[in-house]
Amino acid sequence: MAVINLNSKFEQFQEFWSPQIVGRLNGQELKLARLKGEFVRHQHENEDEMFLVLEGELLMQYDDRQELIKAGEFVIVPRGVYHQPIAKNEVKVMLFEPQGTLNTGDQEHELTKRDLPLL
Repeated sequence: MAVINLNSKFEQFQEFWSPQIVGRLNGQELKLARLKGEFVRHQHENEDEMFLVLEGELLMQYDDRQELIKAGEFVIVPRGVYHQPIAKNEVKVMLFEPQGTLNTGDQEHELTKRDLPLL
């Protein structure tokens, strides 16, 4: 039962689109990520995802619309919905998703990250 300081966790990594697990609870993982540029369009067949924007602005592109998520706001992407996160400038986010959720969902990509350790 340790207090987690988000700023100190973000200082431990600089890579974009490389989520870092900072906590686990009830089968869920809390991940931090730095985003910049365009990510791969994908969906998660079995998992919902929550993106909480801590700093910056994240554009979430869907097939039929787009949403701008600002610092202090979050969006829940339901399972099965294709989405593409886009960050014009650096964005810091916290993700809430079921343990083992693959960051690129149904897409195998050079940005796919597997077997993430606890940071």
